[in-house]
Amino acid sequence: MNTKHDHHHGHAHGDDDHSHCCHDRAGADTVIRDPVCGMTVDPEAGKPSLMHADRLYHFCSESCRTKFAAAPQDYLTAKDPVCGMTVDRSTAKHFLKVDGEKFYFCSAGCKAKFEADPTAYRDGNRPAAKPAPKGTLYTCPMHPEVISDRPGDCPKCGMALEPMGIPPADEGPNPELVDFTRRLWVSAILALPLLALGMGPMLGLPLREAIGEPRASYIELLLATPVVLWAALPFFRRAWASLVNRSPNMWTLIGLGVGTAYVYSLVATLAPGIFPMSFRGHGAAVPVYFEAAAVIVALVFVGQVLELKARERTGSAIRALLDLAPKTARRIAADGSESDLPVEEIQTGDRLRVRPGERIPVDGSVVEGQSTVDESMITGEPLPVEKAQGDALTGGTINKNGSLVMAAEKVGADMVLSRIVDMVATAQRSRAPIQGAVDKVSAVFVPVVVAAAILAFVVWAAIGPEPSLANALLAAVAVLIIACPCALGLATPMSIMIATGRGAQEGVLIKDAEALERFSKVDTLIVDKTGTLTEGKPVLTDIVAVGGIEESRLLSLAASLERGSEHPLAEAIVSGAEERGVPFVDVTGFEAKTGKGVKGLAGGTSVALGNAAMLADLGIDPAALSEKTEALRGDGKTVMFVTLDGTLAGLVAVADRIKPTTAAAIKALHDSGLKIIMATGDNERTARAVAKSLGIDEVRADVLPEGKKALIEELRAKGAVVAMAGDGVNDAPALASADVGIAMGTGADVAMESAGITLVKGDLNGIVRARRLAEATMRNIRQNLGFAFGYNALGVPVAAGVLYPVLGLLLSPMIAAAAMSLSSVSVIANALRLRFAKL
Repeated sequence: MNTKHDHHHGHAHGDDDHSHCCHDRAGADTVIRDPVCGMTVDPEAGKPSLMHADRLYHFCSESCRTKFAAAPQDYLTAKDPVCGMTVDRSTAKHFLKVDGEKFYFCSAGCKAKFEADPTAYRDGNRPAAKPAPKGTLYTCPMHPEVISDRPGDCPKCGMALEPMGIPPADEGPNPELVDFTRRLWVSAILALPLLALGMGPMLGLPLREAIGEPRASYIELLLATPVVLWAALPFFRRAWASLVNRSPNMWTLIGLGVGTAYVYSLVATLAPGIFPMSFRGHGAAVPVYFEAAAVIVALVFVGQVLELKARERTGSAIRALLDLAPKTARRIAADGSESDLPVEEIQTGDRLRVRPGERIPVDGSVVEGQSTVDESMITGEPLPVEKAQGDALTGGTINKNGSLVMAAEKVGADMVLSRIVDMVATAQRSRAPIQGAVDKVSAVFVPVVVAAAILAFVVWAAIGPEPSLANALLAAVAVLIIACPCALGLATPMSIMIATGRGAQEGVLIKDAEALERFSKVDTLIVDKTGTLTEGKPVLTDIVAVGGIEESRLLSLAASLERGSEHPLAEAIVSGAEERGVPFVDVTGFEAKTGKGVKGLAGGTSVALGNAAMLADLGIDPAALSEKTEALRGDGKTVMFVTLDGTLAGLVAVADRIKPTTAAAIKALHDSGLKIIMATGDNERTARAVAKSLGIDEVRADVLPEGKKALIEELRAKGAVVAMAGDGVNDAPALASADVGIAMGTGADVAMESAGITLVKGDLNGIVRARRLAEATMRNIRQNLGFAFGYNALGVPVAAGVLYPVLGLLLSPMIAAAAMSLSSVSVIANALRLRFAKL
């Protein structure tokens, strides 16, 4: 049987010679580990074993078996040094041995953290959360317009403020989550005996009768007081802040409900004689509701802890992106020596070596070597990309099989990965317009609920069965608790946070929530041809000379002139000339006419190259070449005229291949209800040839950059909701004026700044993914809001007691608290479904 050895960190085992024992078989899913030394064991290899507590344990040697038999309890479990979870030593998949000390881990993530800095976790230490950097601003997750220069609670909703900006990759646990978890445990432990005492008679447990009513009330007082006066302190602090700031919210209702139940019960216990008969139940005793107050607090903490954990998971997209960045890089010094150093110390211009399997440390370009690079984390495309000298590299991508030397060009915050993380973090804090409607409802919601609670109290006190006032108090508290609008407040932000993170994983960067909401309503999409529908790398196909000019001279002068242009068509002409071995001449007086062409003095000859508009400016008639021009355009080629010394000398034709993904993407966009318009600076004939082959709805050809903006305004005036996709500097005005601007990430930075959505990989499939994400997000938000509104519309009347005349049912405040927490958890669970949305 083939076996392989464990790879242990640090020194080898010192207890025994374990070199002969069997280890994991390659590909085995289950790890069977010697609980004493940690070595993996093949149970079929005839090694020692021992039955303990109805379970068979396997050992690598008789020595380990003897140690286990002497003290089994010492070898059954271990604590993960990173997260503190208990791990079964005999089945732990993740194990390390450092300096003779054994460590077991619950997951590969914990093991990786430990390996990165073992000293931080040894001896039971766990790194504390790093303090936020000086100057950090704090904002509310639900109300991003609230910004403070120090941590605290949001004056509007009471949530803990969170630091703005990109979270540190190694940030510790959320302090609010740690605090609330501790308070939850205290509340739950004290609420259980309270529940047994308070609800015992209904469950057939005669505890109160055995203890005696007065004594039972005092025991409940002792148990409930720490819950209400210590555990629930954050609730009361937030409730008070909501009153001071005149911004009633869920904490207002919780504070009123819990406070009312506790204060009433406190007075009923210490001075029962002041209560009239309408408060007294069976045996003339005044009922107390300590258990309701404590259980409500515990259940609210359950909802809060689950919400905080879910919100931590929404940030997993950012943390996953941050984890992609390597921590060190291998720098090549001027003398050729190499050394590893933290990536933060890399400077622009440094030469770095990237070995096979390593991540690219920063953005740059290849100086030496060739390899394939997995760029899926940036583009979402699974196939590796060939890289050779001069090719661009993106930090965080994975070098597959070759060794590369690269030059660092963008480091720190300028890197693509850093900009993506910053964009996602900003988008997660943004607000969708639909949230405005929710805020308006929330502003009147709490006063209406308080009024409903008062009305329920009055009605029950006036016409309810005995003890009428006690039942009236129960109904009022139940209304206050069940109507907490936490589910309403979570409905939109949770979906937005998860959607923006999900988009980043698919190469779709959302600038803000408003863009996401607007894109779901878009009905018209304007796309450029070059670089969007086509590959954006045109090639020279035809050279036609007239008037006795040689084709080689025509191409030589045209290519020499185009060397001064950065336009893709110019690059095609220059590349075509190089491939044909045509010589270049010196150019002076180069001038570019936006949307028309270029002109200048090449080798002493006045040369102009451009479209029909360029010829019109020069007063030249292209009729002599009209037949050839139409034939080339009919084949989908782009034609540029060449003039020499003010005379038409010929033309050059360039073809830009349609991307293989374009046709399927166009069909998917049509299926999603979008009308697609191609707006291009190319001529009508060429544009229509491309559009016809792809099934595009409408063509606007010969459109100058300012014409795209005018086209958008024209469509919007007709009632269309317009999205514009572009990639160049000249597209920025149109991107900014569209309802939604979509920047193809292969283009210019200014285009990305002007757009609401950026596609890391510049093809239409990214637009398809963005559209599906927008529709899924808005559908999810509407589901959340429908659930939250429907829950409150149903819950408040039931809590007020409308079912009592029919079913004899009066809702306990504890049941109301459970239902309130369940509504929040349901909204969170529904929002989390977006993490798995099919895009």
